[in-house]
Amino acid sequence: MIKVKVMRTSARVFLLVVLVLSCTVSIYPQEALWNELIIKVLTLYHVRRYSEAAQVAEEALAVAENSFAPSHPNVMESLNILAILYYCQGEYGKAELLFERVLTILERTLGTSHPNVAACFNNLAEIYREQGKYAEAEVSYKFALAIDEEAFGKNHPEVATDLNNMGLLYCSQGEYIRAEGFFKRALAIREKALGKDHP
Repeated sequence: MIKVKVMRTSARVFLLVVLVLSCTVSIYPQEALWNELIIKVLTLYHVRRYSEAAQVAEEALAVAENSFAPSHPNVMESLNILAILYYCQGEYGKAELLFERVLTILERTLGTSHPNVAACFNNLAEIYREQGKYAEAEVSYKFALAIDEEAFGKNHPEVATDLNNMGLLYCSQGEYIRAEGFFKRALAIREKALGKDHP
């Protein structure tokens, strides 16, 4: 259950960004079409009709790729949304390929130390973990942690999320003592930032 919550948190952030972008008025017909498709995807996603949402997201990706430059935000958002939908359906191989493309675009446009790059590394790591690719997951989680520590500081809630994810990875491998250290550090950060009584 926790692993789904981790991905859904990332998914919500990206979907919220897309929703905000989708509400802007565009003078370009292709962008208007893309916005309409993304709104439909989000509607289907929120009612858990992932298969239908993925079909519409594939159409949105085609519109974006045919209308915008390869590194355009609409292309990246389309790839990201489709990857999340594949993840939700257990199609991890497809999701992995798309998240790798998103990562390439993000690193090229924002640089390798941007928090959005860290979020993408977290998404990739979750996909690797689900597939039992623990070594790859560990590398990706460590990249995410390093980026977020540099961007936010070592005691930020984003860092706590990264530490929690590392703990989940080690739990998946039966390394409970190793996981415990990550969970304790994550808890300490959250309690300091949000208070001990925060849900």
